[in-house]
Amino acid sequence: MSPERVYERWVSKGLKLVFKLLYHQFAWAYDTVAWIVSLGMWKDWVMSVLPFIQGPKVLELGHGPGHLLIALQGAGHNVVGMDESREMGRLAVERLLSSNVSVLCINGYAQFMPFCNSHFDTICATFPSEYILDPTTLSEAYRVLKPGGRLVILPTAWFARDYIPGRLVALVYFSSGQPSGLVDGYTKPLLYSGFQVSTEVRNLERSKTLVILALKPRID
Repeated sequence: MSPERVYERWVSKGLKLVFKLLYHQFAWAYDTVAWIVSLGMWKDWVMSVLPFIQGPKVLELGHGPGHLLIALQGAGHNVVGMDESREMGRLAVERLLSSNVSVLCINGYAQFMPFCNSHFDTICATFPSEYILDPTTLSEAYRVLKPGGRLVILPTAWFARDYIPGRLVALVYFSSGQPSGLVDGYTKPLLYSGFQVSTEVRNLERSKTLVILALKPRID
């Protein structure tokens, strides 16, 4: 293995450890770090999934500090949040209470969703970790979605090529262009789980986000 590949592997492992700690022991610093590494664009990236949310009943997997939960409830959806991190759950509940928003937040794993069959119109997950492609997660998502419902995944974002500060940050954290390999990595497991899959690129100011739409077919 080349020295470059060894370096990339160690950097990748290091970043995964950092973000795992941010999502648990150091959850209180999550918003600040996310703002720094995204150059202030993190919330805009997360909110870029809103146009793809359909139906009254919505489940957010890995809700994090709760910003999208508040936006979804404000848009008129009946929202449930689910996250395996107790620390993030506490942050989200505090934010919901301070915003006078009532949303049910559940501590649990996406591989075991405590919901009845065909319950949700949309499931969404923004910047999820590897759990989202676990076959058990996808099987559970398929089960609890209504026929015609959709799983909306935002796996990554990248900066505009002419945005110099973003290009520097992208060398460490983000993609500098649409990651075709990443799309394939999501498409195949979703298709295997029975979903119909399409992708959308959202053009934002100085950046773009990739949104993957997985549709549960309707029953004829």
